[in-house]
Amino acid sequence: MKFNHVANRLHPAQFETVVALFTEMLNFAILRRTERAVWMRQAGFNIDVQFSRSETPNRDADKLRSQIAFLSDTPEADLQRLAAWLSEHGCAASVAAYSTREFYLDAPEAFVDFVVEAMLPELADYPIPEVSP
Repeated sequence: MKFNHVANRLHPAQFETVVALFTEMLNFAILRRTERAVWMRQAGFNIDVQFSRSETPNRDADKLRSQIAFLSDTPEADLQRLAAWLSEHGCAASVAAYSTREFYLDAPEAFVDFVVEAMLPELADYPIPEVSP
């Protein structure tokens, strides 16, 4: 098997706002769209994110442990910029920290089971073992 995509849930009321955030602010392209979901890919990469509409009334209490993660030289500032964009588009958002090198953006009205994380590139600087197909 080969890794293809990761799926996360969005509340339908904010679905299009989050899709616009990823396309306009993070350079994602829409690959495929159905009535309930969208598949997107960031330019230069070959792993996709799928967003599905979810009417789940209770948000995952432990969603801080489920992230869509990005590397950034200025993670907190970048997430603050995204939070401001979301707020300007009618979706409340806030930024908090896991540590001084890892930050996360939450938009409780939109993100059902995840947050958006940004961390310093050094945190992903680890040896990658050879993997057999």
